[in-house]
Amino acid sequence: MSKHQDVIDARKAREQASLLEHLGKLPIVQIACEKAGVSRATYYRWRKEDPEFAKAADEALQDGVSLVSDMAESQLLTQIRDGNLGAVMYWLKHRNQHYNNKLEVTARIKQDTETLTPEQEAAITEALRLASLTPEDASSLSSSPPSHDESEQSNTADAGTAEPDAQRP
Repeated sequence: MSKHQDVIDARKAREQASLLEHLGKLPIVQIACEKAGVSRATYYRWRKEDPEFAKAADEALQDGVSLVSDMAESQLLTQIRDGNLGAVMYWLKHRNQHYNNKLEVTARIKQDTETLTPEQEAAITEALRLASLTPEDASSLSSSPPSHDESEQSNTADAGTAEPDAQRP
């Protein structure tokens, strides 16, 4: 390795260490980059090229998130001690299940293996056909009298013996 490359590597190591330190204090990439004197593009290039740096950056970001969360909780507790009702309500809603407004629903999905009857298939096919109509198509259906074929099908559909019409899209 040349002396020039050693200087570049040493500078890169210092910049990376500085950037990781800033990320550990404030987990916002843009601000940490500005404080360390490194561009965002360089940060993301280092992440892409160096898996060890990417892992260290992820850990530093998580440390920063934890630090900010601790500070926020400390401020919230100060507000609670000062009698701030909003802070009290926030704490209770987010830390005590008896005060939150969340509704948890658990269910089991039943998978039936039975097949549809021909009548059920016909009803589903007709519903899907009608659902795909445009408003213009629907208005033309309601304004024009049904043709002989359509009236026969509607009579058989009423009788519950309709088969899906293979002619229709």
